[in-house]
Amino acid sequence: MPTSPGGFEVPLWRAIAVYRIASLAYVVMLAVRDADRYAHPFAAAGLVLLMATWTVVTVIGYARPAGRRWPLLLADLGVVLGIVLATPWVVGRAALDAGAPTLAVAWLAGPVLAWAVSGGRRRGTVAALVLAVADLATRGTVTPSAFNGAILMLLAGVVVGHVARLAVTARERLQRAVELEAATRERERLARGIHDSVLQVLALVQRRGAHLDGEAGELARLAGEQEAALRALIGAAPTGPAADAAGEVDLGELLSRYASGVVSVSAPAGPVPLPGPVAQELAAATGAALDNVARHAGGRAWVLVEDEGHTVTVSVRDDGPGIPEGRLAEAAAQGRMGVSRSIRGRLADLGGTVRIASTPGAGTELELAVPRQATRDEEEPWRG
Repeated sequence: MPTSPGGFEVPLWRAIAVYRIASLAYVVMLAVRDADRYAHPFAAAGLVLLMATWTVVTVIGYARPAGRRWPLLLADLGVVLGIVLATPWVVGRAALDAGAPTLAVAWLAGPVLAWAVSGGRRRGTVAALVLAVADLATRGTVTPSAFNGAILMLLAGVVVGHVARLAVTARERLQRAVELEAATRERERLARGIHDSVLQVLALVQRRGAHLDGEAGELARLAGEQEAALRALIGAAPTGPAADAAGEVDLGELLSRYASGVVSVSAPAGPVPLPGPVAQELAAATGAALDNVARHAGGRAWVLVEDEGHTVTVSVRDDGPGIPEGRLAEAAAQGRMGVSRSIRGRLADLGGTVRIASTPGAGTELELAVPRQATRDEEEPWRG
């Protein structure tokens, strides 16, 4: 779990600095009290001075994001480990057997906390195990209090690492939420501008020229198709359901916004999760299909969502006059990309397929199928 500049984990690093300073003060107090019991009191004073110096180094080093990396982390663990291993000679076996505390006492937990914040539970557990084993080995006789101290240090590594991971996850979610809100506001602003200008002009051209022949009629039809494409693009704005922790969106909830008096939307009772961008594109393709129904069929439409496990399928059916044979190919040859680009193009980008079944006088059915495994494979590229 890499550490980034800033973020919710910064207070944790500050808390570690406070802990190291407070635990150093406790070490100094015990060293002054038990100096006459140590086998080598001058060496003990030298180690306490080293501990004070190293506390300053780590407080300054961990204050900068660039310092929270392996060189300082390994050096921190190594210095504290060396002080722990020197305890039997400095304090003396007799004093330890008589119940004197080790020289480092609570101060030795500093690297455990630093490793936990920088790398999560696993890294904190590794540092705690290394120092706990070394501390127990230097005591000779493992007392219940010493064993309890080792367990508490191990729990500290696990709990602090878990909290640090939650902090990073919370920061990432907050950043995604801020980016989504900013994108939504921008797209809403653009949508208002497009609706007030471009869409109204295209709609006017389409209405005025709908019954004309020749190039004027063709221009009106092209204006209508471009209006539908722009509406589909606006409809793809991320104003639907929020993504969960895995970045997935319920497709059924996203498509429910198309329900109206003439459009029925049916989806499974449970959620149909898809990666957010995939769900948005599939919903936009569905919106483009419904726009075609509104412009060419003019009747009712039914949208059915099916989650077959390995495949997610959206069917759009209408009761219109159907599509004459060869009409789609003719439209594509004339450069009219309503179906080929707004629908087929989107599904092709998702690794999906489009099946169109139409009989003159019996309506049209579009089946948009996206393989779920493909959406998972595409999730990282979609994220950028």
